[in-house]
Amino acid sequence: MAFQKAVKGTILVGGGALASVLGLSQFAHYRRKQVNLAYVQAAECVSEPVNREPPSREAQLLSLQNTAEFDILVIGGGATGCGCALDAVTRGLKTALVERDDFSSGTSSRSTKLIHGGVRYLQKAIMKLDIEQYRMVKEALHERANLLEIAPHLSAPLPIMLPVYKWWQLPYYWVGIKLYDLVAGSNCLKSSYVLSKSRALEHFPMLQKDKLVGAIVYYDGQHNDARMNLAIALTAARYGAATANYMEVVSLLKKTDPHTGKERVSGARCKDVLTGQEFDVRAKCVINATGPFTDTVRKMDDKNAAAICQPSAGVHIVMPGYYSPESMGLLDPATSDGRVIFFLPWQKMTIAGTTDTPTDITHHPIPSEEDINFILNEVRNYLSCDVEVRRGDVLAAWSGIRPLVTDPKSADTQSISRNHVVDISESGLITIAGGKWTTYRSMAEDTINAAIKTHNLKAGPSRTVGLFLQGGKDWSPTLYIRLVQDYGLESEVAQHLAATYGDKAFEVAKMASVTGKRWPIVGVRLVSEFPYIEAEVKYGIKEYACTAVDMISRRTRLAFLNVQAAEEALPRIVELMGRELNWDDYKKEEELETARKFLYYEMGYKSRSEQLTDRSEISLLPSDIDRYKKRFHKFDADQKGFITIVDVQRVLESINVQMDENTLHEILNEVDLNKNGQVELNEFLQLMSAIQKGRVSGSRLAILMKTAEENLDRRVPIPVDRSCGGF
Repeated sequence: MAFQKAVKGTILVGGGALASVLGLSQFAHYRRKQVNLAYVQAAECVSEPVNREPPSREAQLLSLQNTAEFDILVIGGGATGCGCALDAVTRGLKTALVERDDFSSGTSSRSTKLIHGGVRYLQKAIMKLDIEQYRMVKEALHERANLLEIAPHLSAPLPIMLPVYKWWQLPYYWVGIKLYDLVAGSNCLKSSYVLSKSRALEHFPMLQKDKLVGAIVYYDGQHNDARMNLAIALTAARYGAATANYMEVVSLLKKTDPHTGKERVSGARCKDVLTGQEFDVRAKCVINATGPFTDTVRKMDDKNAAAICQPSAGVHIVMPGYYSPESMGLLDPATSDGRVIFFLPWQKMTIAGTTDTPTDITHHPIPSEEDINFILNEVRNYLSCDVEVRRGDVLAAWSGIRPLVTDPKSADTQSISRNHVVDISESGLITIAGGKWTTYRSMAEDTINAAIKTHNLKAGPSRTVGLFLQGGKDWSPTLYIRLVQDYGLESEVAQHLAATYGDKAFEVAKMASVTGKRWPIVGVRLVSEFPYIEAEVKYGIKEYACTAVDMISRRTRLAFLNVQAAEEALPRIVELMGRELNWDDYKKEEELETARKFLYYEMGYKSRSEQLTDRSEISLLPSDIDRYKKRFHKFDADQKGFITIVDVQRVLESINVQMDENTLHEILNEVDLNKNGQVELNEFLQLMSAIQKGRVSGSRLAILMKTAEENLDRRVPIPVDRSCGGF
């Protein structure tokens, strides 16, 4: 009976995006292949979660303080750390996890958003006869299939095109991609195929067509990385793990082993970053899963420990969705400097990256203008000359630190390990480092296996293969329709909620505010062009969101999609969070300031804003300058040399257009470089010059003034929505 139940759940639950990509018959075949012995074993062995909902953060802190001793204490709330906590707690081990910042606040939320085996690693494995890389690819392809299965609402297969511009490359790449399918075996999502030049341009019309001879399309997975990480953490909490974000490890606790006389790690001194309270958390085994900060914790254990982490920075940029087809990615296998660039549709936008450069370890990595321009130049090489790739179309940019590691047990301690490394110190501290997002589960399994063996813990085998993550079990491709019908949500909002929260979307819908409109009935948006609603802020607090940055970057993904839209939503988000968390005015202002700094430095707002400064060069033809001056003076009727909100309102009223003062203030503030509440002629000319150069796009003031000039006599309403959110 248990076997039948497991099989039924595997075939029928989830996979809407997968079904749409593969087709119904192949989708059913793919699902049947997933019903393997490991899945059935997981379904039979794992008991139901002990908590219907994750306990509150306050309850988790009490558990950390009042538990005499845990079996496992995990330091680090990224994908690997949360994976370790989930693996341990589902084996029946008493488990705790602490994270200094928010879950997924580091590298795990700043990835390329792919769940993949690594085509380039397979190429290197074959060319260099490297068995280690081959095994890594095979393991990753198995984990790819599992992740698509256990979180169908957050992940889906994605076809990726590899354009070919030389005839000899076609068979070369075709053999390589077919080997990728072959290595995947039963976990192959769909067979790769070759496209002619004309068919390739049908699928990817913005592709550079000169010298194009054809293309090869293969399949990998894509996911919402921060939400996936959070789902792992929430699932661990529901199964009984004591998990807490904003808990910093100040030092490691040690005690003397009575049998050997040696010191052993026995827990950690932890500090609540939000309140300053400190207390000890004791555990039989401590696991260091801190990514780029691996060596920091290792040196807490042994100050003479050799550094094993060699950090590398990967920068990504987000551009408007029209830069790529909605359901087809692009791989550039050989950029001008030999790196690989992906160009992918994500969340109705286009994501491009990544770079790979050595960097210093920092809590706040910043994308550089040099890296942003490198990516833009590579994108230009692959897109048609009809598509103008503009710097101003970069809506967000971020840098993630990839923790490459050397194996301390290897004879060659200088060589980078391409796989993950599990290291056990003399005092029993277990460190898991390296690896990749896709293999977080197998990395966690290896780590907990090592913990059980080293510390003589009583537990069975790993049970996480086939174990649904939060929101995945009762999700279906048509779940969003029920949200529309039962609650009166917009279809776009309902689809977003279903794809973000899975079967928990109904709980968010129940919190949604009435709009006061005929339709939609409920679901007030945080910002007009994105489907995020105010109810998600309230629900995000239940998901352990403690700050405004948590909300704009990891509970919603606004900061990663459009920094300007995120900044516009901030005041309302802070107001809603303040109401739920009892923030006073000082705390609200502090949260606003911190979130704005985060957007400015870490999400690329600084690089974007520097495209238009008070030192920007004005390089316009004399005829253009005269034309723009005439446009400016239609608003500056008094010849003051600047325009204010009053001037704009006067012109709009003359053509019977109404606009609220807050919106006008936002529009002028985008161009008011010296922030004196007015736009001067020189600032306006700098703006128009930057637009001509492609460094700025979608300026609402420029669009408004141009349209007003053209329609002063015709009295036509003026569109002022942000053009794709560009700055």
